[in-house]
Amino acid sequence: MRDGETPAGDLLVILRHGSHGTSWLREGLDAALVGAAFGREVALLFMGEGVLGLLEGQGQGALGQKGTGPTLEMLEMYDIEALYVEEQAMARYGLEQRDFLLAARHLDDTAIAELVERHALVLTF
Repeated sequence: MRDGETPAGDLLVILRHGSHGTSWLREGLDAALVGAAFGREVALLFMGEGVLGLLEGQGQGALGQKGTGPTLEMLEMYDIEALYVEEQAMARYGLEQRDFLLAARHLDDTAIAELVERHALVLTF
């Protein structure tokens, strides 16, 4: 393992969809919580529209869909502390770390590929 690199983990959940419009983000977060409840070491990677799920102050969606804030706040209780966000998506949406509810490590494409390679199980939502 190189300096600054994260250790290999059991489960990587990649979240590619925003909070509203579909249930993919919520389902991915639920899968991560279930994995952690069963003793898996879980990491989350927010990519594309998924980075929007980390934004503070989200309310309900147009169809009464819940915001992701309450679920994100539960991650620490489940010992899910490895959070990553795609730098390219942050730039596309003009986001900075201070916009997010939780701290996440920013990764470029090369680091994302290495992260995926280090996990035994990868789920994409």
